[in-house]
Amino acid sequence: MILPAVRDPCFVTIRRGGTLTDADHHLLALWAATCAEHVLPLFESARPSDPRPRHAIEQARGWVRGEVRMMEARAAGGHAMGAARDLRGAARHAAYAAGQAGAVAHVAAHELGAAAYAIKAVRAAAPAGEGETAGRLECRWQRDRLPEAIRELVLDDQRLRNDICWSVFDC
Repeated sequence: MILPAVRDPCFVTIRRGGTLTDADHHLLALWAATCAEHVLPLFESARPSDPRPRHAIEQARGWVRGEVRMMEARAAGGHAMGAARDLRGAARHAAYAAGQAGAVAHVAAHELGAAAYAIKAVRAAAPAGEGETAGRLECRWQRDRLPEAIRELVLDDQRLRNDICWSVFDC
């Protein structure tokens, strides 16, 4: 479970009664797509002919550009998660990261799911005994790519939800 029991108004758009601007929602989606794309090769090396995770990432970016409807991006995210079902380890987590990225168009708080699953993918792909270090490096890599406009929002979210995200944001 990566979503909190009670939705944080910081991740609900203004038109829905929260405080999140459309511009920041778009930045969250782009950052989530970047996190997921970074680990996508871990999925594609296991399933090179399955386009669903890559498509979810593309749909997330298309939503930001106004080329894709929210429902299409969300559906692509669901299909990417379906690609993970019969997999284990790094490939599974990478597909989930892509799925979460696609879902950001629908619920902005999925941004942290994309990042968390990407960290889990890197941990799982690391040689024995190096998973924690690899995860911390991935976490730092992700943070280095946070746009300044959403940096504090995401870092606060990581602090608040770290415990329900497998403590992957201890970096």
